[in-house]
Amino acid sequence: MATDRMNRMGGMTRWLSRTVLALALSALLLYGYPAATISYGIVVLFHVGVGLLLALLLIPSFVKLLSSGPVAARLGWLLMAAGTVLGVILIKIGTPNRFKNWLYAHIALCVAGVFFLAASWLMQRTWLSANFAQRFLALVILFLLFLGMSAGAWWTRTIAWHNAYRVNNPKMPPAAMNGEGDGPQGKFFPSSAQTTDGNYIPAQYFMQSQACERCHSDIYKQWNSSAHHFSSFNNQWYRKSIEYMQDVSGVKPSKWCAGCHDPALLFSGKFDAPIKENINTPEAKAGLSCLMCHSVVQVKSTMGQGDFVLEYPKLHELAASENPVIRTLHDFMVRVNPEPHRRTFLKPFMRTQTAEFCSTCHKVHLDVPVNNYRWVRGLNEYDNWQASGVSGQGARSFYYPKAPMTCTDCHMPQVPSHDEGNIDGLVHSHRFPGANTAVPTANQDATQLELSTKFLQDKQLSVDIFAVSPAQSEERQPKAAVGKPELSTSFAIGEEADTNLPVGPAGEARPITAPLGRVNASVRRGDDVRVDVVVRTKKVGHFFPGGTIDAFDVWLELQATDEKGQTIFWSGKIEDEGKGPVEKGAHFYRALLIDGHGNPINKRNAWANRASVYVHLIPPGAADTAHYRLHIPESAGQKITLHAKLNYRKFMWWNTQFSFAGKEDFSQPHGDMTRDYDDRRFAFNGDTSQVAGNVKGIPNLPVILVAEDTKTINILDHQAAQPPPTVTVAKEDWMRWNDYGIGLFLQGDLRAAEAAFQRATEADPQNSDGWVNIGRTRVQEGDTDGARTVLEKAMSLSPQLARAHFFYARILKEEGKYDEAISHLTTVLSQYPRDRVVRNELGRVYFLQKHYNEAIKEFQQTLAIDPEDLQAHYNLMLSYSGLGDQANANEHKTRYLRFKADESAQTITGPYRQKNPDDNNERQPIHEHVTVALEPVPAKKTPAAETTKKNAPRPAAERSGGSQ
Repeated sequence: MATDRMNRMGGMTRWLSRTVLALALSALLLYGYPAATISYGIVVLFHVGVGLLLALLLIPSFVKLLSSGPVAARLGWLLMAAGTVLGVILIKIGTPNRFKNWLYAHIALCVAGVFFLAASWLMQRTWLSANFAQRFLALVILFLLFLGMSAGAWWTRTIAWHNAYRVNNPKMPPAAMNGEGDGPQGKFFPSSAQTTDGNYIPAQYFMQSQACERCHSDIYKQWNSSAHHFSSFNNQWYRKSIEYMQDVSGVKPSKWCAGCHDPALLFSGKFDAPIKENINTPEAKAGLSCLMCHSVVQVKSTMGQGDFVLEYPKLHELAASENPVIRTLHDFMVRVNPEPHRRTFLKPFMRTQTAEFCSTCHKVHLDVPVNNYRWVRGLNEYDNWQASGVSGQGARSFYYPKAPMTCTDCHMPQVPSHDEGNIDGLVHSHRFPGANTAVPTANQDATQLELSTKFLQDKQLSVDIFAVSPAQSEERQPKAAVGKPELSTSFAIGEEADTNLPVGPAGEARPITAPLGRVNASVRRGDDVRVDVVVRTKKVGHFFPGGTIDAFDVWLELQATDEKGQTIFWSGKIEDEGKGPVEKGAHFYRALLIDGHGNPINKRNAWANRASVYVHLIPPGAADTAHYRLHIPESAGQKITLHAKLNYRKFMWWNTQFSFAGKEDFSQPHGDMTRDYDDRRFAFNGDTSQVAGNVKGIPNLPVILVAEDTKTINILDHQAAQPPPTVTVAKEDWMRWNDYGIGLFLQGDLRAAEAAFQRATEADPQNSDGWVNIGRTRVQEGDTDGARTVLEKAMSLSPQLARAHFFYARILKEEGKYDEAISHLTTVLSQYPRDRVVRNELGRVYFLQKHYNEAIKEFQQTLAIDPEDLQAHYNLMLSYSGLGDQANANEHKTRYLRFKADESAQTITGPYRQKNPDDNNERQPIHEHVTVALEPVPAKKTPAAETTKKNAPRPAAERSGGSQ
């Protein structure tokens, strides 16, 4: 009987050992090579089934296994039993992120158990029964074998996986739009979007977001209200723009939009028909669903334009199946092993290169197939973020956050959630909070509107009524030349390119009284004064405003009232009691573009853009200084309260009227319409019963107060002595002086900017940035000797300060001290290797030394960051010519000419600016704004005539500022 017992025990042990071996081999495959395939799913079920079998086999034999046999075997079975128990628990509760530690405990226990069982098995076969030294060496070899197998599986699972999904730019961008995406013969062109096999994807695939709700209910609800969900024809503003575009340009050019707005229609082939045929279908209202963004398997570049590749994972049909058995089996497998699901829908670049992933749709350009014209940069959130201090990649910024930030830090903040996949009880919000207040207004979605409002008001920007000074005559006003952009763009250009800033006069800075709030300012009745207001971007990671900047009302409003309730100045007033358009003379933050006949681009018809009248945005971590000319009437009280407000309305009034009720006005003379211009006139009396959204009429969009400031100044009699300029310097005001100087510097008012920066150094002499900013101002003026002095001071305070080294290198380059310049630029690049301007500067120095190969390497590094960098292509053209390599020189010449601005286009703006003096005023780098026409204020009896004349509203033709 003892022999029978031993035989049965031996048989049981053999079955257990074989089970353990099967589990070990399947575990190695499951951990190292996760994939959403049928074969992998079978292995998952096999591992679960065999694991349960092992648990059943261990129950009757566990005590005997621990009471007999070698110590190594006993320890091995004990560890395996613990790992098996934990495995059974994980089968029940699953292995989401919050149970990740339990999963790795299960793996560690089982790996250790297999190691001791393997060692015991080898001992029993006398393979490890030699002397102690040999046995120890064999155990070390066995341990290293296990360690190597574990490390190999980990490397395959993590490192190889991440390396396979990185965003890398091509060495050379296409020479024309026809080289982008699948080209003119492609199904989705002129969008650059592609699918892995070049085939269509069923529309139903993009309409199954609700299947995600089973495990991600919080995220689904967030997305359901988001702007991503309402990116398509469930958004009336977008709907009208595409209907208009197709009426004017045809269907195919509008695919340029569909790549990022209408996946269900575009990738199924339904966008080949005019949208009016499908406008009421579910596909037209699907928006950017979960499976749009999460099916991107490759981002081909950071050139945007929908430059991604989509994969259609056919196994998704299991998740969306109506069969409850199939759906339950799918959910069970995802719960037990979510890694294949995660790898299908969450590629590494979505986490590690978030900004590059977002650039695919938040950076665009137009070209001949879309605009019948040429290459023009459209919206671009990526480049100015990448080159700024916010990204941590820009070396020359005015300000830097405490830590680098990406898109998700602001637009996908972490919020509490119990969804599967949460990490420490948090998920990234899929409401995508931003500045879109229009869509939730039209949808009557109070929660989303509140979120967008809070986002805008979350100290993103600041307003500071900073200074007051005597107004100068028109002849004495500082002037600055309008900068000529080298890149063909309808967007602003910031630190991503070394553009020529407007250069100011050599005259002295004007006397000011500042900073208001720190000093008590006084003005006299009857005088004209200038008030300077500073707007600063604080938590904005790209230009403000961002997005489709030709379509918003964003402006700075200034109102002056006295203690008697009289309004004596108002710039930026909204007509129709706050419901209408903004007065033309306001200080706007936007792009004013015109078509080939000088008509404003106000119908979201960016493809008809032929020239920019002005592009007025604030870079991240920078400031703008607005100027207002106030006349102090004789009837003013003893004090004037100045109230400045930064207002935001998405969308602009005209575009909203057009989008919901716009139709051609046949009561006006008929105008021509082509792809280049539209001379027609429009009325806003169309039928609104079928518009998208819950508001079946023209919505009254909210005006969001983003930031504000209030200051009070004293009023003196006209006969009083002229109040002298008063300046107070305090350490607490360092940033206010610095912001004021930044705004003046970016306008080209360099002497005034230098004076402001000088005050900043007086406020805090130990802050090196004040000295750097004086230096960058003097470099811009051409005062290299003066710049050298302050930059050396900055470097004495902060020896490794990159921006000081950069501007110092500029001086050395101008002096022909190329080796020294290279040394300083190398210092900069050691800290900021992805600053394109620094790379180009270093390459240029090498070029001047005729070290063409070194120059080419630097310019190629620039193109690795941005393949469309204009200066890099220009200098590569010159460098290759210097080497006699004309073939490569011509390649870069072609790209340079493609991206270069059409300088002749500015001639279109001449007639427009003559007809619109307010917009011409806003175009000037340095300009002043005056009041709108106000109700006449009561005049004192003496001198009545003069008082009435000065307080009378100025005719529109005499007013300056604003935008149409």
